[in-house]
Amino acid sequence: MDVQRAQEIADSPVMVNVTYNGDLVYIEHVDREKQIAKIHSLNNPNNKQMVFVSDLQEQ
Repeated sequence: MDVQRAQEIADSPVMVNVTYNGDLVYIEHVDREKQIAKIHSLNNPNNKQMVFVSDLQEQ
C-alpha cells in the first residue's frame, strides 16, 4: 500500500479491510515522512504496532 492510500483509509469514517501479515488491522495513524503506520489487530485492539505502510494490504 502507498502512504497516500493509507492516510485516506485512516481518515475515512468507513471501515476498509486492511491486512498485515494476514491479520485484519485498523490503521490508527500514518507518519507520511517515515512511511510507517500505527496499527492494531481487530482481534486484539491492545496489540498496537508500528509497521511500514508498504507491508499493509487492502483487501
